[in-house]
Order: sequence, then structure tokens, then C-alpha cells
Amino acid sequence: MATKGLTQTQVIQKLSEIEELPKKQVKSFIDNLAALAYKEVKNGFLLPGLGKLILVQRKARTGRNPATGETIKIPAKKIVKFRVAKAAKDAILGPAPVKASAKKKAPAKKKVEYWVE
Repeated sequence: MATKGLTQTQVIQKLSEIEELPKKQVKSFIDNLAALAYKEVKNGFLLPGLGKLILVQRKARTGRNPATGETIKIPAKKIVKFRVAKAAKDAILGPAPVKASAKKKAPAKKKVEYWVE
């Protein structure tokens, strides 16, 4: 069974202990950071070391109702995406393995044959 993530109260408690700040001050900072992210997401909002919030426009498309199989039109809409920073991915998952095709190969040595007559 998977463990549950930290709640907002637990995050505030831990940050308060780490930074030796009052819980009210930490909660105020988190609330202000969230409000700033909501306001600035249209331009992209970067959280250094974590990732970036971006606003994306999805095009209208056709879809299918899985219950009936009926084709439906899905209208265009805006969505918010979070792109995880490479530093965060590497810290959590470890560095990505290098693909065999991406590795630089050393140039092959030319085979030199000598003929003696």
C-alpha cells in the first residue's frame, strides 16, 4: 500500500522546524507564493529546482464516448501544466541512462594489410 504524501500542515511544520521560523510566517509565505503563481502562470511561473507552471491552449478535437462509442466534439480550452525540472527528476529518479545510440563511438581503426610478394 502506498504511503500518503505530506499534508499542508505537515509541510508547514517541517519548514518551520528547518528554517526556525514561526508557523504563521511559513504559512503566509506559502500562501503568497501560491497567489503569485496563480497570477503569473499566463507568462510561465518558475519554481527553481522544482519546475515550471505553464498555460497551454489545447485545440478543438474529436473524441469518442467510451460508454456508447459515439463520436463527440471536444472544444478548445486552456489548461495549466507543470513541467518538472531536470534537476528534480535527477534528484528523485537518479540520472537518466544514456542511450546506446546517443553515445559517441570512437572512430573505427582502419585495418591495414601488407602484401609481401
